[in-house]
Amino acid sequence: MRRYSFLLLLFFALVFSNKSFAQNSGIGAGIIVGGPTGLSAKFWTSNLNAVDLGIGWSTGGELGREYNGWFYYHPENYLHLHADYLWQNFNAIKSTERLPIYYGLGFHLDSGSGFNTAFGVRGVFGIDWMPHATPLDVFLEFAPVLYLTPSTEMGLDAGFGARYFFH
Repeated sequence: MRRYSFLLLLFFALVFSNKSFAQNSGIGAGIIVGGPTGLSAKFWTSNLNAVDLGIGWSTGGELGREYNGWFYYHPENYLHLHADYLWQNFNAIKSTERLPIYYGLGFHLDSGSGFNTAFGVRGVFGIDWMPHATPLDVFLEFAPVLYLTPSTEMGLDAGFGARYFFH
């Protein structure tokens, strides 16, 4: 219990110690929970553009793969990789909070038991919450996927996550 209290205290000291953080520069790393759950990274290329990377492992299968026009649950384990180029719109939602929406294009790769290495292109749409004076962002995103291999079919990635930004 003492060790967890120390780690929690250290986390909050790092997060709230510097008031000059900006989440639209540098590199962010964190987690994403959804289809599938894993690690997320964001690399800013400008004040409005970024590259988003994700890697995850699913032990419970995938929801959203299409087969003969019907969506079904694929019950196998697999490794998920994605990379997207993002455009951020900081003016879409008027608020005292920083709530940019983002959209982009990228690729999606699934590989593992039951897969013949499924590759596809994905469009992504999401919203970020970038709390003032913290190096964190919290995001929710949806990404329709057009699988090109091993057959042409549709899928859907969706996730909720958070990242810590390093400067």
